[in-house]
Amino acid sequence: MLVDELKNKFSKEILETRSRNDRRVSLHIYPASLIRISEYLFKNLGLRFIIASALHTKKGFEIYYHFSLDSTGLILNLHVLLDPEKPEVESLTGMFEATNWIEREMHELFGINFLNHPNLDQLLSEGNWAKGVYPYRKTFKSNGEVQS
Repeated sequence: MLVDELKNKFSKEILETRSRNDRRVSLHIYPASLIRISEYLFKNLGLRFIIASALHTKKGFEIYYHFSLDSTGLILNLHVLLDPEKPEVESLTGMFEATNWIEREMHELFGINFLNHPNLDQLLSEGNWAKGVYPYRKTFKSNGEVQS
């Protein structure tokens, strides 16, 4: 199976594997492994990049990169956890032009820095909030609850 192949090939880079069912799998990986594993998914296994999504949790900034193997209906998610103090990860725009806008959006809403992105200019916030304000960032109390 494809997931077994990935676990064998990237055993030192995959931190955890979660299967929701036969057609929905998440691989928690090191952020430094994102480019290498994404390239393998695309070039060697024929998966298609769909979209990415981010959230801010008490653990840090989490990004899920969603890929599809259309021939089988498999949705494979690469999950990275970024440092809460300095959230940054390599941009996938060099491989997938489709990541351009979603990375810009995550940068603008969460303050995540996408290294080597060609243009992290504002996309949504023109006049809506000040530069350097990230409306989707949360402030957590020491017990992990969100402060209002």
